Amino acid sequence: MPTSYGSLCDDFFVNMTLNTELELPTERETILNFFELVQKKFPTMNTFYQQATGEFCLDEDREAGSYRWISVEVDRICVGYVNPPELEMADQLHRYVLEIATYALGVSSLDIDALDVMMGMDFDYQGNHDEIFAQALFADSPFGTLLDWDGTKPLGYDPSILVSLGDDCRSQAKLSLESRTGAYQLRTRKYKEEEQLGIYLSIRQYPDPLVKFLSIDSYNRQRQVCEELMNDKIIPNFVTPISETIAQHRHQ
Repeated sequence: MPTSYGSLCDDFFVNMTLNTELELPTERETILNFFELVQKKFPTMNTFYQQATGEFCLDEDREAGSYRWISVEVDRICVGYVNPPELEMADQLHRYVLEIATYALGVSSLDIDALDVMMGMDFDYQGNHDEIFAQALFADSPFGTLLDWDGTKPLGYDPSILVSLGDDCRSQAKLSLESRTGAYQLRTRKYKEEEQLGIYLSIRQYPDPLVKFLSIDSYNRQRQVCEELMNDKIIPNFVTPISETIAQHRHQ
């Protein structure tokens, strides 16, 4: 089991999203009180702003490479830690936000639509991201045969796969591959140096209407499942071949 996910990629992050049924409050006093509680707990989170699209945000210094961030949108609270030194540091942030959301933003168990926990890895690569996915993951599959025709090139080899983790389908795992390569880059071969391709594993939990939803308990279970899937399935079967393929292309 890897001791540091960050050593396997260029950027690693742990995100949490609390989706609500009702719209979240937007009053000045309520929003500032919520973010002040967060800042008191994590004093280095001191950049507060509102996006043009309306969401309220609180960040650490993103230039530092390792940073926390929070956004409050219309009907969801999004929280993340990019390149956390330890997984527990991300857990502390996420659990604290779930704790204070109850009384600072009025989010009750009745109001929760779903809770998402995500682990993501980004890889620096200046080139065709879809070609990396096609070669690393689809070369020996029926999808790979689509590239046997003369002149064909991979464009859009970035699927999302959703599986249920139980009979009631209330617990789900989603694996997403994300390419930042488009037709213009492929046609002109002008690839941006800063672009990253990504692989993201998200565990979603929908509340059981017969049982009170305990968000922190659910977060702990989802985080454990996410880590187990990362270690047992995602790293050996997706991350490793992607990393090896990127290395091969860089040495060509």
